[in-house]
Amino acid sequence: MKTMTCRQLGGPCDLAHRGETHDDVINAQDQHLKQAEKEGDAAHQPARDEMKGRWRHPRKSLGWYREMKQAFADLPED
Repeated sequence: MKTMTCRQLGGPCDLAHRGETHDDVINAQDQHLKQAEKEGDAAHQPARDEMKGRWRHPRKSLGWYREMKQAFADLPED
């Protein structure tokens, strides 16, 4: 199990997302950003817009995905 924060994943806050894989924390971040958008949190909106774009255009977003995958791999276990 490893932890990445919203900020490490491109967001504005330090909410911790824990997961067994990089996909776990990326999906947790996506849910967090969706919830922030639903609540009208303007600070998270730019990150939410970027995440929406990544889901819509996954080939274009491979660079970001690979960076997050490596960042997750470099983290120590919790």
